[in-house]
Amino acid sequence: MYTNIRTGPALEHISKLLRTEEGRTFHHYDATALIEAIEIVFKNNILQFGDTYWRQISGTGMGIAPAPPWATIYYAIHENNVLPHWTSQILFYRRFIDDIIGIWVCDECTERNNTLWAQFTHSMQQWHGLEWEFSPLSRSCQYMDLTLTISGRTIQSTLFEKPQNLYLYLPPHSSHPKGPLQSLIYGNILRIHRLCSSPREVHKHTHSFFHRLINRGHSTTTLTPLFRRATNNALTYMSRSKDERDTHQQTKQSKTDHTIFLHLQYHPQDPTARELQQIWQETIATPPNDTPLSHLQNIDGINIPIRSLTIAYSRPPNLRNQFSIRNIENRGRAVSSYLP
Repeated sequence: MYTNIRTGPALEHISKLLRTEEGRTFHHYDATALIEAIEIVFKNNILQFGDTYWRQISGTGMGIAPAPPWATIYYAIHENNVLPHWTSQILFYRRFIDDIIGIWVCDECTERNNTLWAQFTHSMQQWHGLEWEFSPLSRSCQYMDLTLTISGRTIQSTLFEKPQNLYLYLPPHSSHPKGPLQSLIYGNILRIHRLCSSPREVHKHTHSFFHRLINRGHSTTTLTPLFRRATNNALTYMSRSKDERDTHQQTKQSKTDHTIFLHLQYHPQDPTARELQQIWQETIATPPNDTPLSHLQNIDGINIPIRSLTIAYSRPPNLRNQFSIRNIENRGRAVSSYLP
């Protein structure tokens, strides 16, 4: 989608929207200043290739920070004009950047339904050259990492997994701290419980996940207690109301606001994270017979708001980094020598 967004029309429509909504829906920006900033960003995307530099003259630059909201707002302007004409057919409609999912209410007459569907898809295409690929109408579809199926008056959900996924999880002999394995299991088990609507699907995907880790060399002795704790954590999360989940998330965020991070490159022979945390507690955070760090004040009389330490490991260079050289300098003729 990004590369097919024409910069000129996008700037025109988004600028008009920003001026219309300034002070009415949103009160936190100056439309003129924001439009000028957007124009600078999207008209001056500079790319480097070897010893040459290029300016992108059309399309949205991949990877630039404002690209997702830019693309979302740009097509939303068209959606706001088209979708109100289809309220009798479209029961549900959502879009995440360039992935759309919807529920279409079929007409009793098959021929008329096909005509309406063709008219709808055609109307969605009429926006400055953007072309969408529509899957055929079906009672089941894959959306993002989900498979959704209409079953009677309910919608069943389960994980969608690409057949070509090799599931190359970190093997146990890899030089990594223990934390990533626990985080992987906790995160994926919670994901399974949140996205699968039936206990049968939860069991199936948990079982598959367990054996994929076994296939990567992990032992049942290591995995079983981690899976049990991860499952209990997922069940606890699912039993909470939305308000309780939000409160829990805010509590975690508030703790992060009072945390400092120690960035280290991991080495298995270095002191463990537990040993480093103990040193932190005994010498800085709460030293014996001395004032705790959080009780100390700066020159303005404000307490130092640091209460915890997080050790953030990065991995050392691996074989891929050593043998997959991406720097094309000094590897033949300069790129500029091929230009007329």
